[in-house]
Amino acid sequence: MIFETHAHYDDEKFDQDRVELLSHLLRENNIGNIVNIGASFSGCKDSLKLAEEYDNVYAALGIHPEEMDDMTQENLDWIKANASNPKVVAIGEIGLDYYWVKDEEGRAKQREWFDRQLEIAKEVNLPVVIHSRDAAEDTLNTIMRYNTQENKGIVHCYSYSKEIALEYVKMGWYIGVGGVITFKNGKKLVETVKAIPLESIVLETDCPYMAPEPHRGSRNSSIYLSYVAEKIAELKGVTVEEVERITYENALRIYSKAKRN
Repeated sequence: MIFETHAHYDDEKFDQDRVELLSHLLRENNIGNIVNIGASFSGCKDSLKLAEEYDNVYAALGIHPEEMDDMTQENLDWIKANASNPKVVAIGEIGLDYYWVKDEEGRAKQREWFDRQLEIAKEVNLPVVIHSRDAAEDTLNTIMRYNTQENKGIVHCYSYSKEIALEYVKMGWYIGVGGVITFKNGKKLVETVKAIPLESIVLETDCPYMAPEPHRGSRNSSIYLSYVAEKIAELKGVTVEEVERITYENALRIYSKAKRN
């Protein structure tokens, strides 16, 4: 059984078959628990609704750095208030994305809201799901300040060097691995997966995005996580069953409110 640690089933690309997928198709294809990740504020509300509707679906609540219009105190108060819901397992996805933001003022604003959401996670005692693009140093420095024995998380859709990944692993954090591991241009992630222990990896899709080969470019779903598990097994020299078992246990450790499914 596979634990899907990062999905967006609230996305409109699933409007036609969301019910079928979440009610039975994913389970029939070896997918157990699913964490639906908030990104926009409306996405947080939709994620919580899905989690309350389906037994095997959980929610993460947080505002993505590209959703700056949603960064209000009122919205953060809502996230904090709903974090105690038994189906909410993390604060996320939160972090830094400098890809489109080149000015220091914009980047400083992202860092401020990142810090504020990390503080919420501390206050409500939940792990975090980190989004980081073109912001390796600032993200790592922020996490190193935030990290304690109790405060851990997942670096989602990991895209940096194996050396930086090893710094996260040393702190007890997890690396999210998805479809990029199967891409011809995914060499950095391949090197990272080779370098870090399997006990530090969780499986994710970021669906409907980032479908693995041989489905690259099409709508992604958790069903395609089998390709990710197969590639990791190949790189690690272990069975697919071992990859599924260990990454499932990893996900249960970081998402400690989730029940074994």
